Amino acid sequence: MMKAKEIRNLLSFIATSGLDEVSIETDEFKISVKRNSGTVPTPVIQAAPQQVALPVFESAEEVESAPAENQPAPAPSNAVAIKSPMIGTFYRSPSPDEDSFVNVGDRVEKGQVVCIVEAMKLFNEIEAEVSGKIIKVVAENASPVEYDQDLFLVEPD
Repeated sequence: MMKAKEIRNLLSFIATSGLDEVSIETDEFKISVKRNSGTVPTPVIQAAPQQVALPVFESAEEVESAPAENQPAPAPSNAVAIKSPMIGTFYRSPSPDEDSFVNVGDRVEKGQVVCIVEAMKLFNEIEAEVSGKIIKVVAENASPVEYDQDLFLVEPD
């Protein structure tokens, strides 16, 4: 019987291979994966741009001394990304009525489950690859994620 990690690796390989259809059959199992290559792209709906009043600076000195408002703090240079090992849907908690596996500021250990990525009706637990503190949740809960997409940023110990 194939283990969950082997199935994840197989799905990741198929997802990145660019193949439209794959069938694998052994004594233990049979799997067929077929992409919807003839699908019509869904239109992207964007909000209208908002006009924002920006300060007018007379000189370079004013620009340098201006307060850094609404600028997110840059991630530490040693931050490590926990990435999605497959294409699927990202979930921060085991079910909608339960708390998230981890939140910003939480400490995680290597091998600790931090989220779930659902792929083809299989719920795959994603584990931290490093011990440290969660400094950012990059992916949006219940949203699609791509292979190798950042899910979390961790500041390692």
